[in-house]
Order: sequence, then C-alpha cells, then structure tokens
Amino acid sequence: MPAMYEDLQIISYPDPRLKKPSAPVNAVDDSLKELVARMLQLMREHHGVGLAAPQVGQNIRLFVMNHSGDPKDDRVYINPELTEAEGAEDAEEGCLSLPGINANVVRDKTLRMRAVDLDGRSIDQKETGYIARVWQHEFDHLNGTLIIDRMGAVAKMAARKKLRELEEAYEAAHPRPPKPKLLRRK
Repeated sequence: MPAMYEDLQIISYPDPRLKKPSAPVNAVDDSLKELVARMLQLMREHHGVGLAAPQVGQNIRLFVMNHSGDPKDDRVYINPELTEAEGAEDAEEGCLSLPGINANVVRDKTLRMRAVDLDGRSIDQKETGYIARVWQHEFDHLNGTLIIDRMGAVAKMAARKKLRELEEAYEAAHPRPPKPKLLRRK
C-alpha cells in the first residue's frame, strides 16, 4: 500500500465530514487510484458492500462497491449521477460509519447510473434491486445524507442508545478545547 493513504480509516458518526456535501473529482490520477485501492481494502476488511469517499474523510464524489464479494466485481464510480428512478422498495440497510445500526429505508427500485470509472471511461448502466440500493446509499453519502436521516421516528428511537454511544466515543476521541477563561477586572 502506498504511504499516502495507509493510515486512512473509516470514520464514524457523528464526524462532521459525514454531513458535508462532496466536491466533484477533477482528475483521475495516481493519487485517486491509491485512494480507491485503500477504500476497497477497507470495505473488504469491514465486510461492507460499498464505501463512499466521505466515509474515509475525503469529501469528493467517489464511491466503491462490490455486490458479490468477488474481487472481479469491484466497481468504482466517480462523479456519479442517478436518474430515471422507478418504483420503490423498503429494505434493511446498515452502514460502516454507523456500526451496530440497521434501519429499513425506502429506496427507488430501478435507476440509471452515469459516472466515470477509474480508467476515465464513461459508465452508463441501469440496475434494479440490490445494486440500485447500494448506489443510492453511497450516493447519499456524497450529499451528506446518512441512513439515520432516512429513518422513521420509531427506528430513531430504537437506535438512540447506540447513537449516543457513537457520539460519546467521538467526543472522547476528539475533545473540545477548553473555553477561554474570562478575565475579571479588580
């Protein structure tokens, strides 16, 4: 693994980078290829089917996925656009940035994806079901949307203990600087 991204890790809620909209990718270069290699490695290590760049603290419009677990099915989507949504489907989803939280999310059943791959070639494909769901989940990350933003009130209530644990772990790892003391006149 090249040194540039070897320390890259999946970030967890409530890291503010997860809520930030991502900027377009301007060039497919060696640095981007190194980032993609690390993202695919992390996705496999954490047993995920998709991973968006914001989930590793890189706010660019890029995600990787593998619907089968077979490395020949690795996919890279740069500057994706989703169009031609059809139907609706409710299914359970999890998220590598929200460990231990699953929720039913309504997604479009069929979509068209337009993007660029890691070789700079155009992608234009239409998918239904599971792959379309993964696309939408990862695409949400590029816009700063998490599954908790799509959960109903009951699901949020059910997840509140785990969300609080994630918030406390984040605060412990990222303590806020102390507030400056006010000087009083004598």
